[in-house]
Amino acid sequence: MKPQLIEQYQSAFERCARQHKNVECWSARDLQALLGYEKWSNFKEVILRAMESCKNGKQEPKYHFADVGKLIEAGKGAQRQVEDWYLTRYACYLVAQNGDPRKEVIAFAQSYFALQTRKQELLEERISLQERINARAKLSETEKRLSENLFQRGVDEHGFARIRSRGDSALFGGHSTGEMKRKLGIKGGALADHLPTITIKAKDFAAELTNFNVEKADLRGETPISQEHIKNNQGVRKLLKERNIVPELLPAAEDTKKLKRRATKHEKKLAGDSPRFL
Repeated sequence: MKPQLIEQYQSAFERCARQHKNVECWSARDLQALLGYEKWSNFKEVILRAMESCKNGKQEPKYHFADVGKLIEAGKGAQRQVEDWYLTRYACYLVAQNGDPRKEVIAFAQSYFALQTRKQELLEERISLQERINARAKLSETEKRLSENLFQRGVDEHGFARIRSRGDSALFGGHSTGEMKRKLGIKGGALADHLPTITIKAKDFAAELTNFNVEKADLRGETPISQEHIKNNQGVRKLLKERNIVPELLPAAEDTKKLKRRATKHEKKLAGDSPRFL
């Protein structure tokens, strides 16, 4: 995410901050607009999931979600109830965590509310880490759907592993999954856990293309699906190389599992440090 965009988002979020019972908070209605949700009904679902996450984190939702619904004039003297909550920084963080991570502003919000500081350089670092965590989670989701799709088309678990390995070889210029792990000095865990964000997204895009084309052409069996996956990874590699990005030459990045554990620690600290309404 570009520094100018981070600064723009940061300014918008800070302008919407307010005080309620001497606690810094954000109106859910304001947050809806900031996070790019057009319909209140859709955003309310995100808030309810965030409340559930709050309970699961051993926190009482009423301490972080203050119901401030009010009556407004609806014309001809009628009134109607409008739902709204005031949300603590921790509540806003949970809302962002339950939002759509594909939105740039959601990635920003996840980091903005996780940090107890407004220093932009720290936000940039945290956003970079969060984007990589989100990209890895998206790749896992895509590969899971691809595995399920292939199983229905006569490809077992071992066949899927072979198809995925051939895709890696196509993406990394002939280097197999095992060769890339040795090249990057990866001693344990999945290759994707140690790849930079751009390569994780490249693998995800190729897998999404395979999923789409397998369904569209109704491909069945390991050989035609493998050929499709190789072709898609070759296409993604060609696109990267046109932008002077050679996947096998990029250095390894920090294990995403470690990043997730660090993010979890941040969340627990935020829950403990965040002021409450009661």
